[in-house]
Amino acid sequence: MATVQTKLYEKESEELISGSEAIGIACALADVDVITAYPIRPYDTVMQYVSRLKADGAFDFDYIIAESEHSQFEIVKHASAVGARTFTGSSGVGWFYAFEAITVTAGLRMPVVAMVGNRALDDPGAFGVEHNDALAVRDLGWHLYWVATAQEALDMALIAYKVAEDPRVLLPFALSCDGSFLTHSQAIVQVPSRDQVEKFLPPYKRGKLQLHPDNPITVAPQVNEDWLMEIRKQTDEAMRRTPEVIKEAYEEFREIFGRGDPSPFIEEYMCEDAEIIVVGMGTLAMPTRVAIRRMREAGKKVGFLRVKFFRPFPAEELQKALGNAKGVAVIDRDYSYGSPSYGGVLFHELRSTMYPMDKRPLMLNFIAGLGGREVMVGDIEQIVETTQTAVDTGKIEQETTWVAVRE
Repeated sequence: MATVQTKLYEKESEELISGSEAIGIACALADVDVITAYPIRPYDTVMQYVSRLKADGAFDFDYIIAESEHSQFEIVKHASAVGARTFTGSSGVGWFYAFEAITVTAGLRMPVVAMVGNRALDDPGAFGVEHNDALAVRDLGWHLYWVATAQEALDMALIAYKVAEDPRVLLPFALSCDGSFLTHSQAIVQVPSRDQVEKFLPPYKRGKLQLHPDNPITVAPQVNEDWLMEIRKQTDEAMRRTPEVIKEAYEEFREIFGRGDPSPFIEEYMCEDAEIIVVGMGTLAMPTRVAIRRMREAGKKVGFLRVKFFRPFPAEELQKALGNAKGVAVIDRDYSYGSPSYGGVLFHELRSTMYPMDKRPLMLNFIAGLGGREVMVGDIEQIVETTQTAVDTGKIEQETTWVAVRE
């Protein structure tokens, strides 16, 4: 298995690194055994960093350069089956090219951890962030988490292995990292020591499910109608167990490393008495917090809620956090053509979540920041103003609005 060769991570340290570099360091600290790579921007920066760690002797692992994204995911899937801790990733259409293997990885209950460097889907081409690439696996059995900072990228990569490899779960985990805004931007990150990580993260063990000559088992059987529904139900039950496993892992992480939000699922910012709450995912948090602070200074009761886990979707937490608001503005960095209200994916999930509530806020959807376009503070202020008008009149003139689009 992989081993860390130098004293690089013997002590806690403070590093100026990007989100991609943070995940690379997490792979070294987690003692990942097999990493596969195939270049596509913007995710490929993490592979450049781990290759440097290997070349410098800081991290020893099996590094396999695949001939395609599809092969990447096939390799780590099989490596996971024989008991290796694995890591891979992709972006945009590369993620889609691997889709057959990505689907099978969840179906076979292989706890692969992958980074999605969120990128707009071609055509037309754009290297900037959109969330549609990662969201495509939302119904397959993958965990989906949207990262906001480089610190969170490192921390959640460690938590991802803890959760995915838990025997109660054994489901793959995708870390969604906004292209450029997170993958390439540097920030100060607290890097833990190897001893801390070893205390938190046990070795990966598949037990009786490990593929080995001494343990002959069937992998990927053709079951047809005889057993397929039962197998799907087993996966469903594993995902239902996941929230409790996430809570346990998150609390243990907070205890050992001394950091973390109150909730692993959502982040609330000035929401306690907010009449209007803006909801979004990923690096959208930075400009939104700035806008919220300015509006608060102007006497407006507004707040921001960041959805961290998209799968499993934190329905109970969101119902509690949004239940007392008068208006909710959902910002989607994605789209769902032809959907109800012609809105975004997060909006539909959130509106479905709030539907059973006796008291429901007015909900509006805003499509923004596609292709890596900046979401400006002024855009957030306009979104809140539009939502306030709906609250004041009790009428939604337009459910979905595309923000800052040229005519």
